[in-house]
Amino acid sequence: MSTADALAAAGKTAVLQNIHGTMEFLRKFPPFNLMEKAHLAYLVENCELRFYAAGEHIISPEDGVVQHFYIVKQGRVHGQRPHSAKRGSETTFEVIVGECFPMAALMGERATRTAHLAAEDTFCLLLNKPAFVQLISISSPFRDFAIRGVSSLLDLVNQQAQMRAVETLGENYSLETSIGELAVHHPVACLPDLPLREAVALMQQNNVGSIVIVDDQQRPLGIFTLRDLRRVIGAEAGELSAAISCYMTHEPFHLPPEATAFDAAIAMTERHIAHVCVVDNGQLVGVISERDLFSLQRVDLVHLAQTIGHADRVEALVAIRGRIKQLVDNMLAHGASSTQITHIITLLNDHTVRRVIELAIRDMGDPGVPFTWLCFGSEGRREQTLHTDQDNGILFEATDAAEAALRRGRLLPLAERINRDLDTCGFTLCRGNIMAGNPELCLSRQEWGRRFSAFVREATPENLLSSTIFFDLRAVWGPQEGCEQLRQYLLAEVADNRIFQRMMADNALRHRPPVGRFRDFVLARKGDGKDTLDLKVQGLTPFVDGARLLALANGIGECNTLERLRRLVEKGIIDAKDGAAYEEAYHFIQQTRMQHHQQQARDEAPYSNRLDPDTLNALDRRILRESFRQAQRLQTSLAVRYQL
Repeated sequence: MSTADALAAAGKTAVLQNIHGTMEFLRKFPPFNLMEKAHLAYLVENCELRFYAAGEHIISPEDGVVQHFYIVKQGRVHGQRPHSAKRGSETTFEVIVGECFPMAALMGERATRTAHLAAEDTFCLLLNKPAFVQLISISSPFRDFAIRGVSSLLDLVNQQAQMRAVETLGENYSLETSIGELAVHHPVACLPDLPLREAVALMQQNNVGSIVIVDDQQRPLGIFTLRDLRRVIGAEAGELSAAISCYMTHEPFHLPPEATAFDAAIAMTERHIAHVCVVDNGQLVGVISERDLFSLQRVDLVHLAQTIGHADRVEALVAIRGRIKQLVDNMLAHGASSTQITHIITLLNDHTVRRVIELAIRDMGDPGVPFTWLCFGSEGRREQTLHTDQDNGILFEATDAAEAALRRGRLLPLAERINRDLDTCGFTLCRGNIMAGNPELCLSRQEWGRRFSAFVREATPENLLSSTIFFDLRAVWGPQEGCEQLRQYLLAEVADNRIFQRMMADNALRHRPPVGRFRDFVLARKGDGKDTLDLKVQGLTPFVDGARLLALANGIGECNTLERLRRLVEKGIIDAKDGAAYEEAYHFIQQTRMQHHQQQARDEAPYSNRLDPDTLNALDRRILRESFRQAQRLQTSLAVRYQL
């Protein structure tokens, strides 16, 4: 072999080794780890490696339509935008090794809106635009990632959780499965004139717990269950020859086939029913029972709610709380979303609170005053986790101050008993005494209105703090009307007061997400929380505070953070893409927090919202950092909106 041939062969070998090494590097990061080998090789073969010195501009808005896709191979890149409140620019995000940019600009065929600078000496892989377009057309994982960005990373996490659940529990379904897939597709049904005896015989023959009564067009008119049969027999009022329509439950609850198992479980739990009809275009197409959902939950959610409702003493409720923890463990294992889990926890907590109130009234006697039990804070937003304390109050009607004082005197002993019993059940007493047993929180509707008005009109630091708790309110027990009237009054007060809104906005900027300009996370430097970040205060609170402010300022009555964000998008207050990004980020931080609590419970350690990010894998760490940046973006938008 000639010298020239040997040099050519050596050069070819070096190129191949370089391609192989770059492919191995990329396989450590999504979406490249999901791409077919040939497609990844195409990417690498069409890349060029370029060096940028610290402080050097890589790409800017002035450069025009983006022509390259960049992957950071070594070093760090800062994204900078003009400062929202003063001259100059500010670093809004950081791109580290394995991450890429500027995806949105490339997909939109436009200039980037952010200047990208090398934060230190940096090497980037550059893929030209034609090759980028070709790669999108041939690689599904790359195309999905390009279109959906961080959402696709979240999907990866959810898929991993789902796969772990299948390996661990052997289930083929999740709470996201449609009930059309789960339901009995040939439900036992009959016409309304069928005798009771024959209807029960049909149930027996088919070994089912219900029969649906339909008209000749298969439209459901009623349902008869084993529970109804027990009631008929117990009352000794049933004529076996009488028509089934005499004993059926009219207008049975129904859902469409595309509704999820989670929707059915929530409906059963809220309504104390054991069967849900599946109705498509008005016609009965199936029935799903609590038994059908049992294998999805591993703890019978509907039966658990019923057990709470029938507990005859507080000690029985204490024992049931352990089963709620088991349910949460299994839902997390099945890849259930944090929203589903917090919804179910809040639902079961509501059942527990109602039963505690009923038991207290049974033991102490009816106070003779109709009242509404209010909850505030995370319970008011339906965002409770297992680690929760009490934030509650009482609302009642009174014509004047004298009557209010008299009624308060009758209610306070009962309220104090309820607070103590809830503490026994695991709802710890509030350190700030935000509890119904506090005379200042056992108020008539007029007194509550005056108190809320004072929060708005006298925006002291104490009142601002109170507004972040009390303005997320919900009725758990008793008449709903007074709570709704109070909510409408509150919305009118806030909408008319721009000064208060601005102070709420300033308050919403207090808790900054722990994302620094020059490194991954900004961690606590000393104390018990050294080298950790607070998932609740630094991660969730910016979303909660921002959504509350914008909702109240725009007449939106919903209290749940995600519902507020969706309504804000519907009203055009928040851009749809921003709203989706905020929602994904909130989901992930909440999910991380719940998994953290779950691990603490397994380790028999006290609950804490502080997390050491070094305990996360690379993917979770990356998504958590991006989620905190979304909180940062929401705060920046508030600062611009209210000129802070």
